[in-house]
Amino acid sequence: MNLFGIDTVGTPSMWLGFFALIFVMLALDLGVFRRKSKVTSLRSALIWSIVWIALSLGFAYLVKVWFGPERAMEFVTGYLIEKALSVDNIFVFVVIFSAFAIPPLYQHRVLFWGIFGALIMRIIFIFAGSALLEKFHWTIYLFGGILIVTGIKLMIQKHGESDPGKNPLVKLTRRFMPVTDGFRGEKFMVLENGRRFATPLLLALVAIEATDVIFAVDSIPAIFAVTRDPFIVFTSNIFAILGLRSLYFLLADIVDRFVYLKLGLSVILIFVGIKMTIVEFVKIPIPFSLGVILGILTISILASLYKTKK
Repeated sequence: MNLFGIDTVGTPSMWLGFFALIFVMLALDLGVFRRKSKVTSLRSALIWSIVWIALSLGFAYLVKVWFGPERAMEFVTGYLIEKALSVDNIFVFVVIFSAFAIPPLYQHRVLFWGIFGALIMRIIFIFAGSALLEKFHWTIYLFGGILIVTGIKLMIQKHGESDPGKNPLVKLTRRFMPVTDGFRGEKFMVLENGRRFATPLLLALVAIEATDVIFAVDSIPAIFAVTRDPFIVFTSNIFAILGLRSLYFLLADIVDRFVYLKLGLSVILIFVGIKMTIVEFVKIPIPFSLGVILGILTISILASLYKTKK
């Protein structure tokens, strides 16, 4: 199937069906279950995490039925990479919500619209990446190099909490729009005394969107190392992102225990970067890649929990 000049296994009806599924799930989340702001309980976060994982596995089964077991394994591997990297993103969310003093009552709303914006950016990034790989084959080495460099930087960088308030986009928002001295319920912007004001919720949202751009630069090339088909890349990426909110509320209080996760993620990025750069000479089978990634994640998580067991 050729879509916008890019070869993909997904038919137009499959793409439309997937977008419809996303729309329905988001509408249910915000319009039915979240009509009023409330603190997300651990039980609710666990249930929604299970729901998203179950939907992802169900979709993997559909991919197997439609396109065969190899494509299904590509989907699962891509999903696993994105899910692992998204856990690292939870560290950033904790810092942002702490910096802007966002109460737990409003965190779900900020994450909802943050992830909605991330979906739009993912569409642009994935189709742009697919078009580049289609037209300029050498970009595969560029993507692989980016992953290797990112993995090395992640491995050697010291753990530290950056100030989200110094983010250029946050500074730009402050420059063009005054900020209220407190919250105005769950509103991102308010009109007071004839002037438009931003609330701290909007600043947190801008910081999250800016962070996701950087996050996407790492995660999307990593999935292209597994498969170049935009339908598999997009669906695996989106399923992992849609489960990120519930995962945040599930792990936010214990995320500091994953002391070896960054090391594990850096090894994964270096591995998939090397896989991408040597693909013309040595083709690493998908089952082997899946096993390596799953093994690295398991070791880093178990080692982290053992290290911090007290």
